[in-house]
Amino acid sequence: MKGAPQYDVASMIWQARANLPDEWKHNLLEDYMDSFETIIQNTIDRDVFRSQYNGYVLIRLLQVLGAYGFRGLFERKAQFLTSIPLALKNLKWFFENQSLGIVLPEFKRVLTICTDDEVIERFTPIRADDSTPLTVKICSFSYKKGIPADASGNGGGFVFDCRGIENPGRHDEYKEYHGRDKSVMEFLERQTKMQTFLNSVFDLVDISVEEYIKRGFTSLAVNFGCTGGQHRSVYAADALARHLRNKYKVKIELCHREQEEKNWMNGPLSPGGGSR
Repeated sequence: MKGAPQYDVASMIWQARANLPDEWKHNLLEDYMDSFETIIQNTIDRDVFRSQYNGYVLIRLLQVLGAYGFRGLFERKAQFLTSIPLALKNLKWFFENQSLGIVLPEFKRVLTICTDDEVIERFTPIRADDSTPLTVKICSFSYKKGIPADASGNGGGFVFDCRGIENPGRHDEYKEYHGRDKSVMEFLERQTKMQTFLNSVFDLVDISVEEYIKRGFTSLAVNFGCTGGQHRSVYAADALARHLRNKYKVKIELCHREQEEKNWMNGPLSPGGGSR
C-alpha cells in the first residue's frame, strides 16, 4: 500500500519486542534514507525526513500500544500483555530523547503520566527464571474416570469443570476429533463461551502462579474435566499452558490423560490436526 516512507521504517525500528539499541536505530534510519534515495534516484532533505519520521514514530508507538492493550487487556492474550511494558518504555524513551518539532504540552503531560515508572511496573508481570522451582502441571481428564491424582504430595490446586461449555462431541462432525483439531478449536472459539470461561480461569490461576513464584513453591496442579476428556478439557488445558508460558515463563507439565491413553488416534488425524 502507498504511504509515507517514514512509517515503514518507524514500524521496523521501533518494534517493542526487538528493543534495538539506540545506535542501531540511528544506523538503520541512515541506511534506509540511503536506500530510499537510490530507489527514487534523487536526494532528499534529511533534516525534514527525520523531523517527519519522529512524528510517524509517535503515531506507530501509540498505535502499537493500543493494539497491545486491546489484545492483552480485553482479549486476554498473554503475549500482548507482556508487550505492554515494553511499548510503554519505548514511548517514555522517545519523549525524553526525541523532538517532534512542535509543542504539545497537554498531550505530553498525559503521556508522561501514562509512562510513569509506577505504571510500567504495574503492567510488568513477575517472571520465572532458571532458578524458579515452580512447575505447573496441567491436565485434561474425563469425569467418568475421576479427577487425576496429585503425585506431588502437596494437594490443593484447581479443578475446572468444562461441562458448562457446549460439547462439540454432541455433533456428529466432531465426534471423531479432539480439542487440538482445527475444526473443534474453531467451534469452541466461535460458537461457545469458552473464551469467557478461560478468562476467569486465567484470573484465578494467575494469582496463585504469581504468589507461588514469589514464595518459592515447587508445584501447582490445574485440572480441566469434561464428559469424555476429548474436546473441551483438552482445548482448555492447552490454552492455559500457552497463557502461563507466555506470561510467566514458568515450567509446564502438560497432560491429556484420556487422549494419551488413545495415543492421540482420533479418527484419521494426528495431534496437530493434520492427516496421517
